[in-house]
Amino acid sequence: MSLNTVKHTYKVTKEDREKLHKHRAFLLWFTGLSGSGKSTLANLVEVELHKKGISTFSLDGDNMRQGINKDLSFAPEDRTENIRRIAEVGHLMVNAGIVTLAAFVSPYIKDRDAIKTIVGDDNVIEIYVNTSLEECERRDVKGLYKKARAGEIKNMTGISAPYEAPINPDIEIVTDHQSVEQSVQLILDFIIQKLK
Repeated sequence: MSLNTVKHTYKVTKEDREKLHKHRAFLLWFTGLSGSGKSTLANLVEVELHKKGISTFSLDGDNMRQGINKDLSFAPEDRTENIRRIAEVGHLMVNAGIVTLAAFVSPYIKDRDAIKTIVGDDNVIEIYVNTSLEECERRDVKGLYKKARAGEIKNMTGISAPYEAPINPDIEIVTDHQSVEQSVQLILDFIIQKLK
């Protein structure tokens, strides 16, 4: 924290904004390998929440790296900074009373723990989209695995960089064995009660 700044206390609180929106606000953090289905699930969950009148906003890895994080590489220290910035943005969104969905590989446990520190442990729901590397490579929607195997991409999670799976996620979705619809319903079943 800068020595020349003082935290401002707002007259309108998170709780006031939640009352206005008529639901609680929290951060849904989707983590998993590239191609696991994080963004697909986050988008579909957001659609269903929107249908229910829930105020939502999605943060996606590729989109954030084209804007606020375009100055970052995929080296470990930049990955950590990428997640830190997203957590700070997520924190602002949650304080605005919005259910925020974040879909990021976020390969390191320490970085995901830091998200909970920034946003508040009780404001984060960690969703592990557990898809095997084989299935992610089979899908290879962005062609990243093919490039990584050819040595064209350095620091590719699951190939030349590690992915540390969550030890105790709030929700684990094993996409190899269930449909997208089933996965979305499992997530919705978990979070709907928490919105009240």
